[in-house]
Parts: sequence; structure tokens; C-alpha cells
Amino acid sequence: MKKALITGVTGQDGAYLSKLLLKKGYKVYGTFRRSSTPNFWRLQSLDIYSKMNLIPADLLDMGSLLEAIRISDPDEVYNFAAVSYVSTAFEQPVGNAEIVGTAVTKILESIRYFNTDIKFYQASSSEMYGNTHTKFQNEKTPFSPASPYAASKLYAHWITNIYKDAYKMFSTTGILFNHESPHRGIEFVTRKITNAVAKISLGLEKNISLGNLNAVRDWGYAPEFVEAIYSMLQQDKPDTFVISNGVPHKVKDVAKLAFELIGKDWKKHVIIDKKFFRPLDVEYLCGDCKKAKKHLGWNPKTSFEKLIKLMVKEDIRRWKMFLDGKSFPWDAPLYPSESKIISRNTKR
Repeated sequence: MKKALITGVTGQDGAYLSKLLLKKGYKVYGTFRRSSTPNFWRLQSLDIYSKMNLIPADLLDMGSLLEAIRISDPDEVYNFAAVSYVSTAFEQPVGNAEIVGTAVTKILESIRYFNTDIKFYQASSSEMYGNTHTKFQNEKTPFSPASPYAASKLYAHWITNIYKDAYKMFSTTGILFNHESPHRGIEFVTRKITNAVAKISLGLEKNISLGNLNAVRDWGYAPEFVEAIYSMLQQDKPDTFVISNGVPHKVKDVAKLAFELIGKDWKKHVIIDKKFFRPLDVEYLCGDCKKAKKHLGWNPKTSFEKLIKLMVKEDIRRWKMFLDGKSFPWDAPLYPSESKIISRNTKR
């Protein structure tokens, strides 16, 4: 039986990859950060929590990383642990650099110390491209990071390639463009919109505040993206692959489509708030995944329209279940703004 260790297992990608690996017969270990509020709702929602082997670990503590690798003795390590919300990186740039960037060196050193035969995957990001002013970005497009998060990801990306070349380790990087699902966090703009649309459709709220509506991104479906990630570690040689849908859309398009799905005009409910603008924004990102299609045999299947519809439908279902007094794993109670609505409606 193959064994895999996933850092950041409680996040969207970690949870979906865990489900995929369990289906393939792996024994799956996952590291998580201890906190006052446990965050296992995704694993519970996907009905895999009881099948997981969870290990508390701190990315800044190399001893705990070594211990996680010792306990799991993995064939494969997937690193998803990061502070992935870009705007937070401007507020906490030093912490972001340590967790997103230099912590990856600690993981690689732990693998090198324990067993160099372990295959390693590093989750790189399309944010590393920044404002490159190219219609599509691929594996050869120059990087130009425009945030502390992107700069940290770029460090992690390059250090992974350095360990591959210097120590002949199987260290692969996947440059993933935006990928969403109903298990995306509410702080991310797509889920922020679909969650708000669900509440507005049920009369729980009236408006949503957003930032730059003209930012363009390439949005895909997370469960499909983790299939590509898995395929990367099954290749004969480590390499770098761009994973994307290849179709650009504005944030405005997300809002327009989501509100159309509930029969409302988005312009009557969206408020522009300058506090949601980044100090330095990336205006356009769209990926070219021809290499992944050719070498991994991977193709995106879920369109932008189908993705947003799926997310809106699921958020409406969740809020209806809440209003019906049902108990289920979800993330809204973890957010102060959402818990106020929950508390208000619980008292009715």
C-alpha cells in the first residue's frame, strides 16, 4: 500500500487530493496546524475524516516536520500548506514569507535527511507571473510577482527545482491557476460571491461588497486540478506543469452569472469598497496548459459557467439546511460576519 503525506490537508486542495488518494488505495496522512477552532469541515463534508491519519505539525518547526515524515514514512509528499489568501500577505508579509516560502526548504531538507526517494510536490501559483502582459502564461513565461505571497511562492518554486537538480530528488512543481469549488474558503472572491448570492436569494442579506471587478482570472474546478497534481508524481521524471482552464473571465462575470442564477440584477446588489483593493493588483492571468495535456493526458472538463452554477447551488443548499435547523459540516460559523447572521436567525 502506498503512503502519502499532505501538508495543509484541511484546505480545499488537501481535502480533495485526500479523497482521490483514498480511492486509489493509499494510506493518507495529513498535517494540520493546531488552533482553538478545529477546521476539519472539508474532510467531514467529503466523508473522509475517519479515514485520515492526522498529524499536528508546525511548518516553522523543522523538528515537527521531521516527526511527521517519520510517522508517515511516505512514498509521496504533497505541500499545500500556505497562507493562500493574497490580500493577507500585504498585512503579514514576514509571516507569509516564512510559511509560504522558507518553510518549503524545511520540508525539502526533512525529506533529504529522511529519504531522498520520497517524491515531492510543491503547489506553485499563477500569482508568480504578476503583470506579465501576455495573453497566456505557460511554463516559459517570465515571472514578475506583485505581492508578498507571490514572491514567497516564487522562492518556494525555485528552491524545489534547486533540490531537484542539486540532490537528484523527485521534486515537482505545479503552477496552478485559480481553481474553485463549494469547498473554497469564503474569503476567496468566487465563494464570497456565491455565498452572498445564496443569502440574498433567501432574504438573509441584501448586498455584497467587492473590490476590483475588472481583474481577470482563469477559473477551473479544484477536484479536476488535484487529478493533474496526482499525475505529476506518477511521471518518470519530475517537471513543472501549468494547470488551468485557459479561459479568462472578469470578477464582474462571476457576480453577473451568480446573480442571474437567482433571477437578480447584480448591479443592484454589488457595492464597490476600496478596502478590498490590493495595494498592487494583478490585472490579468490566463494559463496555457498544453504541456499538461500532452504529457499528463489531463484536460479540464468543467466550464466556468458550470462551476459557478455548482457553487451557487451548493451554497443555497447549505443555507436552506441551516434555516431548516439541520446540522452539517460547513465553514460559515468560522467567520464572524457569517456567525452574526447564524446567531440572528437561530434566535427566531
